[in-house]
Amino acid sequence: MKKLMALIIAIATIVGFNTANAQQKANPIAIGWNEMEEFHKVMSQTFHPAEEGKLEPIRTRSQEMADKASAWKKSTAPEGYNKKAVKSSLKKLVKGANEINRLVKENAADNVIREKLTALHNVFHEIMEKCGKEDHM
Repeated sequence: MKKLMALIIAIATIVGFNTANAQQKANPIAIGWNEMEEFHKVMSQTFHPAEEGKLEPIRTRSQEMADKASAWKKSTAPEGYNKKAVKSSLKKLVKGANEINRLVKENAADNVIREKLTALHNVFHEIMEKCGKEDHM
C-alpha cells in the first residue's frame, strides 16, 4: 500500500510539474522580462500623476526613464518573447524617453512634457500588444 501511495504521489508530482511547464510554454509571457518591468514601474509612476496634472514625478525621473528604456532596448529577451517584433518600437521608446529627458532639462512647458509623455505611453502600449501583455499594463 505504501508503494502504491508513493507511486501515486510521484505521478501526481510529475503531472503537476508537466502541467505547469506546459502552461508556461503556452503562455511564454509568464516569464518576466526584467528590463520591461523596470521601465513599466517608472512609466506608471510618472505617467499616471501627469494625467492628473502632476509633472513633478516625470521632471525628477526623466533621466531614470531614459536609462530604463535604453537598458530594455539593449537587453536579451527571455524565451517566448519576439524581440524582433518590438525592435523598432523599442527604438521609438528610447528616442521618446531621451526627448522627454532633454525637454525636462530645458525646463519645457508642462503641456509639452505631458504631450510627449502621453505619446511615449502609447509606444509602451504598442510594445505590450506585440508582447501579448496589453491586458494589465
